[in-house]
Amino acid sequence: MKKIAIEESYSGISSSAVKKKTGKGWMEWISILDKEEAIKLPHKEIAILLSERYKVADWWCQTVTVGYEKAKGRRKLNEKESGFEISVSKVLPIKMKALFDLWNDDKKRRKWLTNNVIVHKSTPPKSLRMTWEDGVKAISVNFYEKSGGKSQVTVQHGKLKDENEAKQMKALWQNSLGKLALLI
Repeated sequence: MKKIAIEESYSGISSSAVKKKTGKGWMEWISILDKEEAIKLPHKEIAILLSERYKVADWWCQTVTVGYEKAKGRRKLNEKESGFEISVSKVLPIKMKALFDLWNDDKKRRKWLTNNVIVHKSTPPKSLRMTWEDGVKAISVNFYEKSGGKSQVTVQHGKLKDENEAKQMKALWQNSLGKLALLI
């Protein structure tokens, strides 16, 4: 079993941040959940336990549950209930609407992303939902305006089968965003 340091972060959140919002840090939560024998419980029941018995707010129930599962080796990096999920983002020197158009227009997108994706929901110029070439609706693309005429794009690709596929997809999206940057 992995030992954790007091300031180690799980789910990207430090022990001090967890303590500020829940009243307890990672070490305390792990000790409490061990005493509750949470290791025997599924994810949902751990979150319910935190909510009902310890009055932890909903978002923090999920955060503490995921952190506990990671500390106990039950959940790996990028692992979610529905499989693995990765996220990649990049700030680019382009207005948000123009960046959105480079994603939403099939011909423009094929210049930098050779994989076959289908846009199945478009909310100009803020977001796209896409289906990957395997037919799974698992890609969310969000656009954010930044200062100085720049924009940020964030790609989340979920429902990946394992750690290896998650690593491959993260590399693919990083490479694709690099190609996109060269076109701007």
